[in-house]
Formats: sequence, structure tokens, C-alpha cells
Amino acid sequence: MKTVSMSGSLRGNVGKKDAKAQRNAGRVPCVIYGGKEQIHFSADDTAFKPILYTPASNLINITIDGKDYLTVLQDVQSHPVSDRILHADFHELDPKKPVIIPVPIRVSGVSPGVLIGGKLIKKFRKLKVKALIQHLPDEIEISINNLEINQSVKVSDIKVDKVELLDIPSAVVVSVISTRNVEAPVVPGK
Repeated sequence: MKTVSMSGSLRGNVGKKDAKAQRNAGRVPCVIYGGKEQIHFSADDTAFKPILYTPASNLINITIDGKDYLTVLQDVQSHPVSDRILHADFHELDPKKPVIIPVPIRVSGVSPGVLIGGKLIKKFRKLKVKALIQHLPDEIEISINNLEINQSVKVSDIKVDKVELLDIPSAVVVSVISTRNVEAPVVPGK
């Protein structure tokens, strides 16, 4: 999985006044959880662009006062009107413990059902996976080469080495549905 770097500086004070002052200076108050202690820091709001405005899931390497923390973005609070980032929570990762993270899916191949006029429906953009950091995939590839009309690929049909899929096994990820102008194939002898 790709890693994005970000730098921050420790916050001396923690509270509403300090958070407001940080936001007015173009910085976002942040917290790192999951380690030995909580680390309160602030980061430049432009540092969030490669993290938030991408379909990919990333690990985030945060450097604070010369010390590195490998994290994932846990939660982001945004202003309801301006969409400005108000606060961000990060979860520190342990290389020996599995992490739960959403991973984007990529559909590959050409469906015979689509070639005769069916419509491809992609119901998920990301699947929730659980794996050790070193086994996390950048994306999950789903082949649709065998999908005819009214067939689908479910979560239980997807296999990824050393990765556990946490979504409901019966959930449909990709399907090919019939459209109005598609005729059912004629079976000889009927």
C-alpha cells in the first residue's frame, strides 16, 4: 500500500481557543491515537489534499519534531458549509497487529453480458479489509470476463492472499443487469 508523508508540529495547548487559533492560521488540529499516548499536533491544511481527495487508501507517515509515526486516517471533521477541515484523528499502526482499512476495487476485463447490451453496475467503490501492514493491497482487482446478464460477483467470490474481507459475504459488488433493448438469448430446441 502507498505511503503519504505529512509533517506536523506539537500543540502546546489543547482546547477550543488554541484550536480556533490554529484554524485561523491555516492549520488543522489533529490527534494520533493507538500508541502509548495520545499525541496532539497541528498540520498545514494543504497537507490533507493527497490524503482526502483521492480514491486510493493510503498509509500516512507523520513526522512530528523529528519522530515518525505510521498511521491511517481514522476520522475527519469538516465545516458543514465551507467544507474546511476542522479536525483530524489518526490511528497509529503496529506492524505486528492487523489493521482494518477500506481498499478500492478495480474492475478489469470485458463482460459478455455488457457486449450484448447489458449494463454493468458497480455497487462498491471500496471493500473493508483486515490484514497486516505488509500484506495490504493497493487495490482489489475484480475480473468481469465471465459475467453474463443477471450474473454478479459477491464479496464471498473475491479471494486475496493473506487478506480477510470484512464486508457481508452475500453482498453484491459488481453485477450485469438487463436493459430494455436486450433480448434473451434463443436456446436451440425450445
